[in-house]
Amino acid sequence: MSLAAHVRTSVARALSTLAERGVLGPDADVAGARFNVDRAKRPEHGDFATNAPMVLTKQAGVPPREIAAALVDALADDPVVRSAEIAGPGFVNLRVRPSAVHAELATILASGAAVGHAASGVGERVHLEFVSANPTGPITVASARNAVLGDAVGRLLEATGHRVTREYYLNDHGNQVRAFAASVRAAHDGLPPPEDGYKGAYVAEVARALDASSPEVWGDDDALARAAVGAMVRGLPGSTTLPGLRATLARLGVVFDVWFSEESLHRWGHVEAALARLRAGGFLEEHDGALWFVTKGESAVEDKDRVVRKSTGAYTYFASDIAYHTDKIERGYDRLIAVLGADHHGYVARIRNVLDALGLPSDRFEALLYQLVFVYQEGELVKSSKRAGNVVTADELMGDIDQAAGRVGAGRDALRFFFLSRAASTNVDIDVELAKKKSLDNPVFYVQYGHARLCSILRKADRIGLGDVPATIPWDKLDHEDELRVAMRLAAYAEVVAEAAALREPHRVVFYVQELAREFQSYFTRLKADPILPRDATRDDPTWRDRWDVDKTVARLAWVRAIRAVYASALALIGVDAPERMDLPDSAGDEE
Repeated sequence: MSLAAHVRTSVARALSTLAERGVLGPDADVAGARFNVDRAKRPEHGDFATNAPMVLTKQAGVPPREIAAALVDALADDPVVRSAEIAGPGFVNLRVRPSAVHAELATILASGAAVGHAASGVGERVHLEFVSANPTGPITVASARNAVLGDAVGRLLEATGHRVTREYYLNDHGNQVRAFAASVRAAHDGLPPPEDGYKGAYVAEVARALDASSPEVWGDDDALARAAVGAMVRGLPGSTTLPGLRATLARLGVVFDVWFSEESLHRWGHVEAALARLRAGGFLEEHDGALWFVTKGESAVEDKDRVVRKSTGAYTYFASDIAYHTDKIERGYDRLIAVLGADHHGYVARIRNVLDALGLPSDRFEALLYQLVFVYQEGELVKSSKRAGNVVTADELMGDIDQAAGRVGAGRDALRFFFLSRAASTNVDIDVELAKKKSLDNPVFYVQYGHARLCSILRKADRIGLGDVPATIPWDKLDHEDELRVAMRLAAYAEVVAEAAALREPHRVVFYVQELAREFQSYFTRLKADPILPRDATRDDPTWRDRWDVDKTVARLAWVRAIRAVYASALALIGVDAPERMDLPDSAGDEE
């Protein structure tokens, strides 16, 4: 049970006592009252606040401030609530006892790597589709945002007990793939690409690779298209520009459980079967030689009619989407989530209408829409176009940052952090020069350095003989205001994770770990006269232990371990490395 839940229990228990005493009147339904216990937004207002008096005033027939006054009295000896005071028209601000905060720290230490996580498999079975970019070019920075957002949402859902299947819908059927194959053929023949084709230098690289490995494909357009798509997915051996979609995504920390082929929907008759169901329900109509999906029904979302089969007899992408989402539902998932660019906002209504028409639960489908990514280098906006060949790829950007940082994985961490530090509904600006910096100006470096500093403190504690964890922690020694404030933030971690998962908003975890980093750094910087560990000059005296408050150090080190556990968990949820050692140009004042 979280600290907030403990406080709510205390309030509910106090209200029950008031009801038994007749203070609230005979009509007050305390058990059914839906009051809130929320964390205070400002520390001077306490730790929590409740609106219980406001909620109960109508039932009780008692003014809210009168109920608030009685509630304050009833909480006087509560084991969790230290103090309570009336605020405004009838709210009650609450402060918790240090012992309750200490108990939360003990729970965090006992949880270990599972801190903030719910039991596995207690939630829904979720199908999470993301990226699904056309396999006609390398993963761009924009597609990388889709990948990182989808992966982080999947991590959050798993942390809160859901079973998640990550799926990439491979668009290996239709006009885009034909145009790509035609572009590869043109490059092979030394000709310019077709008007609707792809002009990137990577197209010629694919042509050369296929010429060497599969020369037979040049005689069959379909075979060429399949081979070209396969090359994009698997990558070209030894190529730094085309490592393959799978390899690039893995480098971003994203691994899919399923790669689903659009072409298979047509090959195995799933498109025809799904459309036959719609036709039987009266949702398909012929107009001008084309077949249309007609939106109708009381539960339908307003949308225009859509073509599913052109007058040429060719199926549209929408026809594939109908079959694909039918297949998803039939695989038994409780919820379908798709991560899409903001320009796909009309897609949501379209799919829900189709699911309704098929008699499938449309409320199981939801879409996460994300905005654009802008890359700046030396103050200039870097423009990209997959078809024009001027492409800013995720691999290129990660490689540049890795090289500047001198660490493989630095680019992944930077992209993931920058992408997830903004809500999906806002644009993301990536300052490449900032992302390369090995300084505290770089927000990724700053947060990671906070974790490394915690590890540094614990390593030094081991070296000087204070690293052992006793069976009983003298928590009462942890009484500094800043220490309790940080502990209160740690106690809120599980709530942050649950809310971020429910709202599909991983940026909440990024905000949380940034605040945790700032609060600990502020504490560490200010506490010069009373450091966590004895300084070297102190330990020069052989009798230093006689004058040092070892119990306080033991409690503080337990607190540091709790911070590190939450810190590492939060970074893992956003897919960012939690290094144990980092160099900083000016590390004066470090514990190690």
